[in-house]
Amino acid sequence: MFKFLFRTRHPGKVDIADILSWAWLFFGTTMVAIPIAWAILSSFKTEAEVNSFPPSLVPKAAETIELEGQSKPLSVWEWHKEGEESMRVALIRRIGIKATVVDIKNPEQTYQVPISEITQVKGVHFEWKNYTDPLKQFDFVTYIKNTVFVTFVATILTLVLNSMAAFALSKYRFRGKNAIFMLILSTLMLPLSVIMVPAFIVVVGLNLADNLWGVIFATVATPTGVFMLRQYMLTIPDDLIEAARVDAASEFRIYWRVVLPLCAPAIAVLAIFSVIWRWNDFLWPLIVLSSPENYTLQIGLNTFQGQFSVQWHYILAMTVIALLPVTVVFLLLQKYITQGVASSGVK
Repeated sequence: MFKFLFRTRHPGKVDIADILSWAWLFFGTTMVAIPIAWAILSSFKTEAEVNSFPPSLVPKAAETIELEGQSKPLSVWEWHKEGEESMRVALIRRIGIKATVVDIKNPEQTYQVPISEITQVKGVHFEWKNYTDPLKQFDFVTYIKNTVFVTFVATILTLVLNSMAAFALSKYRFRGKNAIFMLILSTLMLPLSVIMVPAFIVVVGLNLADNLWGVIFATVATPTGVFMLRQYMLTIPDDLIEAARVDAASEFRIYWRVVLPLCAPAIAVLAIFSVIWRWNDFLWPLIVLSSPENYTLQIGLNTFQGQFSVQWHYILAMTVIALLPVTVVFLLLQKYITQGVASSGVK
């Protein structure tokens, strides 16, 4: 691995191009990794620590202690007395710029000290409740199940329908083929805001409003998938298809047993894109779905954002969970990305 990462253009010799390449790759990786690492670490912070300033990288929480005579645990603070050694005290109450503290070693002794002289003591603490509470209290398990269902079914239908359309546009000869292909590509220029209302009217007409199938059916046909698979299928020799026809293979058998296996890299790339699109989709499910039991994960995350407060500790924790499936799919299929994308543009 070390040899692979630090290989040079000329074996045994390092020039300025190698140094610049390493510096650029390190910079780019750092810029991508820092927000992800920050989100993961912040997902283990308490609500108070997430909203604290200045922010800290490592999850921390205020240390508390139970003292005799006190009805509840008190937070621990460091009292920096001028000209003397600092001592640890427990905060009883705070009024304005004055605080009432008690000596931890001698709980009977209390002091009135300025707030500027005490500093709260914090220790490393991972708040696992950020992950467990939403799953128990906010039906996030249901949201995850709905999202998995929508993503899986929509991805399967996307691969089947787009590959069929690409097969017809790449291997059949009929009048208007190029016009149909250009019409499909032209839909790439239409933003969702343009087709949102007509698509919703169709969903309502099919009685699929507030239904997961209404979310699925409107998104399975993608011009990007048709274009990618068509360009890849153009690289498959027509002689293979003619040979299959000579052997009395049906058109569906040719499509299923000959063309699809040869398009595995492009299929894998489209599968990755489809999983990312469906898993992260927010606007269309928000329009179609209205019942909480039908919410997908992205709409469920929006429930933590209220009018007066935002529960960032829950949002960050559930966002990390939402990242895991997409990351796993990418890691499993990443070897096909370069090959699939590169070959899709070769005729």
